[in-house]
Amino acid sequence: MVGSASTLVIAAAVAGIASATPTPPNPKVGSFSVPQVRNPGFKRHGPTQLARTYIKYGVQLPDNLARIMADLKVFRRDSGSATATPEQYDIQYLTPVSIGTPPQQLNLDFDSGSSDLWVFSTEQPASSVNGQTQYDPSKSSTAKEVNGATWNISYGDGSSSNGVVYTDVVDVGGVSFDSQAVEAASTVSAQFSSDTNNDGLLGLAFSSINTVSPTKQKTFFDNVAPNLDTAVWTADLQYHEPGTYDFGVIDDSKYTGDITYTDVDSSDGFWMFTASGYSVGAKNSTIKARASSIQGIADTGTTLAMLPTTVVTAYYNEVSGAKYDSSNGGYTFPCDASLPDFKFQVEGATFTIPGRYINYAPVDDSTCFGGIQSDEGIGFAIWGDVALKAAFVVFDQTQSTPRLGFATKSS
Repeated sequence: MVGSASTLVIAAAVAGIASATPTPPNPKVGSFSVPQVRNPGFKRHGPTQLARTYIKYGVQLPDNLARIMADLKVFRRDSGSATATPEQYDIQYLTPVSIGTPPQQLNLDFDSGSSDLWVFSTEQPASSVNGQTQYDPSKSSTAKEVNGATWNISYGDGSSSNGVVYTDVVDVGGVSFDSQAVEAASTVSAQFSSDTNNDGLLGLAFSSINTVSPTKQKTFFDNVAPNLDTAVWTADLQYHEPGTYDFGVIDDSKYTGDITYTDVDSSDGFWMFTASGYSVGAKNSTIKARASSIQGIADTGTTLAMLPTTVVTAYYNEVSGAKYDSSNGGYTFPCDASLPDFKFQVEGATFTIPGRYINYAPVDDSTCFGGIQSDEGIGFAIWGDVALKAAFVVFDQTQSTPRLGFATKSS
C-alpha cells in the first residue's frame, strides 16, 4: 500500500523510473485473465476497513477510531511480535501469483492504489510472520538481488513496511515477466501481519509512485503491457463473490451497452478522475449539477467508498435511524433499515451502487456499518470496492492520456 500522497509526489519528482535489469523481450502474449480467490478467514468489520484506509493514505486515525482499534488490539504489537488477531479483519479477496523458479505461489492483494509488488519473505524474522506464505529467494534459481536497492512504505499510524529488492520471474494468470522487481519484506507493518492469508500486494497504480530507492521500478502491468494486445486491464469485481481481472483485453461478455471513458489525472500516480454528479435514491433521481462533482481515485485495494462529507451526509439523511457513531468511528444505521441506491455520473453516463452494497457489515446484533464513509483528511475521494463492484471498470493506458472506462455489468 501507499504512504501519504504528498510524500509520494515529491519522491516521484526527484527520482526516475527504471525497469528491472534489461532482458530479451518476452514473447507476445495477447491477453490473460486471473480470478480472485476467497480469503477463507474473512469476516467484514467496518471500523477496521475504515482504519485501513486512513492508514494507507497517510492520515492519522481520529482519536475515537484509534481507541476502537486499540481495544480490538488490531495493528498492535506486543513484545515485538504480532498480536494474535481474529481473522475477521482481513482482506476479502486475493489473487494467486507465482514468483521464482521453481514457482512459489503467494496470494496477493491487487491494488490500483499503489505501485509496489511487495511480499512477505524469508528476509523477515520469524516473529513478524503470522502464517503467511513467504517468498524465499534462496530457493529460486532466477532470483537476483538488486545491489543497493531498498523500499520503504510509511503509513498514517507511524508504522512502515520495508526491505530489499530482487528481480525474479513473476507469473500472473500464466503470463510471466522474467525480471520483475520483487520487493522482499524484512519488516512488515502489523496491519498486514494480522492477516494470515494475505502474502503481499501487487500494485497497479502508475510506476511514478513506486517506492524503490535509489531507482524506481516498473509495475508488473507496465512491464508486460508491450506484449499485450492492448495496454488495458479491467476489473470485474462482484458483490459477495470473487471477481476477475483481465489484462490486454476488454471482454464484451462482461458488460452491456457502451463503455464511457473519462480522462485520468495521473500526476500524483493514482487513477484520479472526476465524477460529475451524484444522487441518492429514486426521489432524488436527478443527478446534481457539476458543482457537486467528486474528484477521486479508483482503488481496488480499498474496501469502502470514501466520499466528501457533504455527499456522505446527504446520503445518510435519507436512511432512517442513520447517524455518525463515534463509538464505531463512522456512520451506522439499524441493520433492518432500507438503504437507498447511490448514483454517480461519469461523462454523462449514470452508474448505480445498489443500497444493499452500502450495508457493509454488522457491528452488533442490531447496528450495521456503512460502506460509504467520509474522506475527511485524505484530500480526495476514494472509489473503493463498494463502488467499483457496481460497474465493469477499464483501466486504459492506450492513449497519450490514461483514462478510465465504466460500463454497466452484464450480470
